[in-house]
Amino acid sequence: MAYEPVWTADPSKLNKFEFVKLEKDGLDVIRTIIEKYALEGYDSITPEDMDRFKWAGVYQQKPKNGFFMMRIRINGGILTSTQARAIAEIGQLYGRGLIDVTTRQAIQYHWLTVESLPDIFKRLEAVGLYSYEACGDCPRTIVGNPLAGIDPDELVDTVDLVEQINDYFLMNRDFSNLPRKYKMSISSNIYNNAHAEINDLAFVPATKVIDGEEVIGFHILVGGGLSAKPHLAQKLDIFVRPEEALKVAIGVTTIFRDYGYREKRHHARLKFLMADWGPEKFKEKLIEVVGELPSRGEDKLVGWQAAYYDGVHPQKGDGLNYIGLNVPVGRLNSDELNQLADVADQYGEGKLRTTMSQNILISGVPDDKVEEALQAPVLQRLTPFPEHFMSRTVSCTGNEFCNLAVVETKERARDVAKYLDEHVELDEKIRIHFIGCPNACGQKHIADIGLQGALVKTPDGMIDAFDIAVGGTLDPHAPKFNQVLKGRVKGDDVGPVLSQLVHFYKENRNEGETFHQYVNRVGVPAFQEKLTEILAS
Repeated sequence: MAYEPVWTADPSKLNKFEFVKLEKDGLDVIRTIIEKYALEGYDSITPEDMDRFKWAGVYQQKPKNGFFMMRIRINGGILTSTQARAIAEIGQLYGRGLIDVTTRQAIQYHWLTVESLPDIFKRLEAVGLYSYEACGDCPRTIVGNPLAGIDPDELVDTVDLVEQINDYFLMNRDFSNLPRKYKMSISSNIYNNAHAEINDLAFVPATKVIDGEEVIGFHILVGGGLSAKPHLAQKLDIFVRPEEALKVAIGVTTIFRDYGYREKRHHARLKFLMADWGPEKFKEKLIEVVGELPSRGEDKLVGWQAAYYDGVHPQKGDGLNYIGLNVPVGRLNSDELNQLADVADQYGEGKLRTTMSQNILISGVPDDKVEEALQAPVLQRLTPFPEHFMSRTVSCTGNEFCNLAVVETKERARDVAKYLDEHVELDEKIRIHFIGCPNACGQKHIADIGLQGALVKTPDGMIDAFDIAVGGTLDPHAPKFNQVLKGRVKGDDVGPVLSQLVHFYKENRNEGETFHQYVNRVGVPAFQEKLTEILAS
């Protein structure tokens, strides 16, 4: 290691996995996969190295019988058509054609075998993509503005900045052993489309007058995260010029590496250090590490659009548009991804862009080609004009593939959205997120209506059920997590129960009042009373 692992001074403060990481760096497992496990097979993998597979972007798939899940890093969500075709081909060859878009703009495979991993690594690298460090206790995929470079609502193009910071941290052994996973967000979009408040480190648009001139740059937020104990990231009193963003990212990550907690795995995220230190102490330490920085300027975030882009929209550049597609619950197949790449080449600029709402955009479509592009067969299912509830439904992987999830979520979410679209007429689009366990990969906490899976005992045995929470938002002026209602709902009853809760909102709202505004006005107890009434009937 090029740095001194200061946290090893007191071994009693280290959980057992810290010793696994000290014995062999997580990045070393990539070579072991290529040179040993891919040749000798699944049964040859040691338990310790199986834990290290995360640094290769790979997890065991449920039920741990030889198949793996893999995540592909898509920096800021921007893909070339060549990269998209490579992803599609890998999925077809090794992943049964299944392609998932995640809530962190990544692409996820299933059904991979260890024997296939070296060829997948090689195929990804050939088009400038990597699965390395898409998982593990390291800096993961950097999320950002999928419209970077073409966004009428951005202060500055962040494409090069995301690449610069990604290139610095990727495979950098100085930062491959952090206390826990570490997530960064970089966007200059004024509608918070990279979900700043739920990231460990987030750069958001700001300006500051320095020496008589207005400078465009960033404010930063530190210490956000979800899971069982969610925290909103806190603002630091500093202004960051674009040319200093890498320095600041290195400083924050260094603090997490050297001072983050390593005694308990469930208490090791940066959010816990920030909660204990507070923003003032954290800023003092950051200045100590990177040098003086200006104080905050003017925050340029004006609202939150939850990273949704349905339909056809003008972009920067005269006569050009982007088309926002709906990928129901983030799932498509290799053939569809190939077709999207064809549409991007034939009608656009040869790029696809993934979003934190699990959707895909096609950019650079001239005015006179929009109508023809919309007729492409693949855009009939992955439509820019989806039904309201299907358009705003998000889901984690669920227990179909995930070892942590206790219930199935993808098909459940799709069925519930379809039910609501068939039974509720509503002009307002309500965001509904499903998760299968407390880790919250489906970002339940920030939804208008969040559902977390559980199991309930019935005379016929254990069945799927869900806890319901209402009122989440990442509006930068008043971000808040939703609140859980008492009363677990059987899985098959979720659609009808949500229909009644939505009708409760529809029938009592004020003119123009959004679901979130209604929850704020009437209060969570009003929804609790309504749910109790529904479950008793």
